[in-house]
Order: sequence, then structure tokens, then C-alpha cells
Amino acid sequence: MIVSRSQVKSLGMRMLPFSDAASDDLPLGQLLRLALFQVSVGMAGVMLLGTLNRVMIVELSVPATLVAIMVALPVLIAPFRALLGFKSDNYRSAIGWKRIPYLWFGTLWQFGGLAVMPACLLVLGGDVTHDVPFAGEVLAALAFIMTGLGMHMTQTAGLALAADRATDETRPRVVSLLYVMYLIGMGVSAIVIGWLLRDFSGVLLISVVQGCAVMTLVLNVIALWKQERVRPMTKEDREAPQPSFKDAWADLTAGGTAGRLLAVVFLGTMAFNMQDVLLEPYGGEILGLSVSSTTLLTATWALGALIGFALAARVLSNGGNTFRMASVGLLAGVAAFCTVIFAAPMNSTVLFFLGAGLIGFGGGYFAISTLTAAMMLPVDGLAGRGLALGAWGAAQATAAGLSTLIGGATRDGINMVAMSGSLGEALATPTTGYSVVYHIEIGLLFATLIVLGRLVSQNRSILPLNQKPTGLGLADFPT
Repeated sequence: MIVSRSQVKSLGMRMLPFSDAASDDLPLGQLLRLALFQVSVGMAGVMLLGTLNRVMIVELSVPATLVAIMVALPVLIAPFRALLGFKSDNYRSAIGWKRIPYLWFGTLWQFGGLAVMPACLLVLGGDVTHDVPFAGEVLAALAFIMTGLGMHMTQTAGLALAADRATDETRPRVVSLLYVMYLIGMGVSAIVIGWLLRDFSGVLLISVVQGCAVMTLVLNVIALWKQERVRPMTKEDREAPQPSFKDAWADLTAGGTAGRLLAVVFLGTMAFNMQDVLLEPYGGEILGLSVSSTTLLTATWALGALIGFALAARVLSNGGNTFRMASVGLLAGVAAFCTVIFAAPMNSTVLFFLGAGLIGFGGGYFAISTLTAAMMLPVDGLAGRGLALGAWGAAQATAAGLSTLIGGATRDGINMVAMSGSLGEALATPTTGYSVVYHIEIGLLFATLIVLGRLVSQNRSILPLNQKPTGLGLADFPT
């Protein structure tokens, strides 16, 4: 039997893991290229939440509270993600671009923040002599704010652009793919950065972080190249009255579902992210792991989240209820934090890495479920996809920043009391502060389940049950 070239090509496309996310308006090649912006954001996330917070606390001896403040500074921009998404929905230019300008300037902010970051941290850690009071704190804060602004702007505009180009059928899979690429970027970056920093030095830190800045620029330029069609606008179109953000927000939140969903996202993200600034220092201080080994924790977390994303996509393809799925992710988080807590008294590195992977799985499953629910919110009126995705991102990023700050401050405060002997001899160890934070996170997970309850009862299914199978695609990888 003779097989034609077109048949072979068609078979190959069906067998590709991500082929079910492609459509005529967004071919697979362009989709995978667009997804590179998520790789750059994931790489920056590894630097901010993984490598740099460990380096500042352990190698540069910066107090955990100050580190938590630095890492949490991007939260100042996070609430504006909804506004950024709304602005990109309604941006008007002579050539008709809406998302590309926000992607480009987000790239520049992210590049600039990472470029100056290592020098600022060395000043903060006292490795550079200066006579200016609080110079290190101010410079490091500016670097973190610049990087955070770039990450928020790039991710909000990029997700909205992908959602614009996808069809109604492929949109959930497209956003799932983008977050898979985000986790792949985090995992690969964690492995590479950990290997490069195995023999830590100040000069090496400068080279690695500034190398990440250059990669950010390269990846994002490739990602945005020719991704948005040119639609020339007349002067009258550009000067026409635009809807107000207040009216668009009221349109989005009408009915109450959006508000409760955002509350779930906020509480659940706080529960999963309070340990972000503490997980690697916990491995280094309590279990004696090296910088390279603790950086691999981020890769373990990313692998767990990748599995969670893949499983969530499979359940969604079968018409799963996104809110029931979110509850499963929350329960997985409870098991994860219990595992991490018991790693210290058992002095088990294996148990610690297993807990990190479970945190990633629960957080990933929860994130993709709530993100899909946000995508399905009505956007037929004044509220566009940029606003819906921006609101989800604002709730998530704000909670992540606040929880990071609270986690670091709680660990320092509890350890100060515990080490003084006020809590008794048995608790006079550095482990106590970390353990209290993990127990608080378990409590927040149960609080999120309570808020989620009404949404589960109100929404039976978020996707049509008669969705046609698309072969071996994102929902089936891995099975």
C-alpha cells in the first residue's frame, strides 16, 4: 500500500504531544514559538524564588525577612495585571496591534531587572564597599520590581494573545500548553543554573544572572515575532471613546461566580506559595543540602506541577468539573506539606524531595483548574479575555507575593522566640519556624476548600461532554 506525503504529515501531526492545541488560525509551529515567552518567565521565576533567595540567605547572610520583602516586592505590580489585561484588550494603534506592545515592553523590563540584579545583590550582601546608607536595599528592591513588572506584563499579554488566536475548542488546551512550557522553563533553568553555580562565587553569580537576562530578550523576541496580525486602524477608530475599567470589571464580576473564584485563587495560592522563600533554605539549613542540590528542588517541584497539568488537561478533555478538580489539588497539597514536615525529624532527603514534588503537583493541578474556570467566564460584553486572565493572574500573583512575605517573617519571628527558650527546650531548634509555616499552609488549604464548596455545587461541568477526541494530544501526555 502506497502512503502519500500528506498522509504521513497528517499522521505525524496527530501523534505530536501538543497537536491537539493547534488550529488553522494558530498552527503548531507558531504556538510552540509563542510559548517561548513562558520559558523566559519560568527562568526568571527560578532566579527570584529559587536560586537568589537561597544565595541571599545562606551565602550572603541576608536576613530571611529582608529576602522575603525583596521577593515579595513584585506583588506591588501584581494587582495591576487585571488593568494591564484590560488595556491590552482596548489598546489602539495605527497598525492595529494590541498585545505585542505589552509583550515587548514587558520583555525590556524583565531584561533590565535581571541585568542589574547581581550587582545589586552583591552590594546588599556587603561584598561591595560603599558609603551610601541603604544603597544595597534600595538597589535590590528596584531590580526585583523591574523584573516583576516585566514578568507580569509579558505573561498577561502573552496569555491573552494566545487565547485570542485559539478557537473556543482549543483555548483550554492552548493555555494548558503555555503553562506546561512555563514549568519546562522552570525545570530546565533550575537544572542548568544549579549546575553552573555548583562552585559558588560572586563573579559566577553575575555571569549566570546576566546570561539569563540575555536569554530573556532572545526568547521573547522569537516568541512575539509575527504573532499578531497587522490590522490598520483609521484615526477615527483610534480616537473613538473606550470603555472604562470600572464598567468592564462590573461586567466580569456580575453574578458572583467571578468574585468567589478569585477568592479561591487568592487563598489557594497563599496556601501553596508561603513556602516559596523557605523551601530551599529549609533543605540547606535543616538537611544540609548544597546550593546545587537545593536548586534541584525547583526542578522537582516543576516536574510535579507538569504531571499535575497533564492530568488536569486529561480530566478537562472528558468534561471534568474544574472546581472539583481544584479541590483535588488542594487535598494533594495537604499531603505534600505533611510530607515536608516529617522530612526534618526523619532526616530524610528522599522524603523532602517527594514533598516538594507533591507541592508542585497539587499547585499545578489547582492552578490549571482555576485558570480554565477563569477562561470560561463570560467575555461577550465589556470584559475581554485580557481582563479575565489578568484578574486571575492578579489574584494569583498578589497572593504569592503576600504569602512569601508572611512566610519569611513568620519563620524569623517564630525562630527568634523558639531559640530563646520561651517555647521549651524541645522547640529550641531552627526547624520550629519552618514547621509553623507549613502548618499554617495546611490550615489555609482547608479554608480554601470551604470557600470552594459553593462553586462545586453550582457548577456541574465546565466543558461540553460531547467533545470529540483529538488523538494523542496534550490531554494524553503523559497518561
